[in-house]
Amino acid sequence: MRYAIVVEKAANNYSAYVPDLPGCIATGDTIEETEREIRVAIEFHIEGMIDDGLPVPPPTSIVQYIEIAA
Repeated sequence: MRYAIVVEKAANNYSAYVPDLPGCIATGDTIEETEREIRVAIEFHIEGMIDDGLPVPPPTSIVQYIEIAA
């Protein structure tokens, strides 16, 4: 499966979340670390859902960039 993630710059680090998996978040000091951590968080989150007998939401979010004239 391929889930979209959102990475945001915070005051002192980066944070990431998965729109299709509410509550699945991770942080890191760099973008690369944050991406590694969110990958682990996604796997852990899905394993927990399966263990709890919950349905795993399919990836449905679409990521696109829109350019505007500034």
